[in-house]
Amino acid sequence: MAKKSKKQGGAGSGGTPATVALTAAGVPFTVHAYDHDPNHPSYGEEAAEAMGVSPERVFKTLVADVDGTLTVAVVPVAGSLDLKALAAAVGGKRAAMADPALAERTTGYVRGGISPLGQRKKLPTVLDDSASAHATICVSAGRRGLEVELSPEDLAKLTSATLAPIGRA
Repeated sequence: MAKKSKKQGGAGSGGTPATVALTAAGVPFTVHAYDHDPNHPSYGEEAAEAMGVSPERVFKTLVADVDGTLTVAVVPVAGSLDLKALAAAVGGKRAAMADPALAERTTGYVRGGISPLGQRKKLPTVLDDSASAHATICVSAGRRGLEVELSPEDLAKLTSATLAPIGRA
């Protein structure tokens, strides 16, 4: 698999709303591109393998419905989302995974390429607190086969995210 990385990319042609938002915010980031295999069973694990990055540092973006409100959960690809913990983190009672078509329409991204950044509609966001253990983490840049690496602090700031233990191994 081809792997390409470039610093501070994205505002020009080929940029995604996520990379445009990062550039506009003046946040340091690195774009990692790789050849996406549509037959791979896990988008997140594929990204980690292709970039040669530990799965604990690669985070997937999931959209859940918490008491009728779409909510973004950002958790390590090495684990899964704890829906009860997500609901608790935003003061809700019950959470379920959102309908994929609704998640795509609301965020403006396709499944497997949903980024927590540059979404069409700003949604409440919760970042798993394990992100704080890393200097940088990788999240989708808004397209399958494209990731951005940035500090978890910058991600939390730009998405107004709450940090909470919402992932499970």
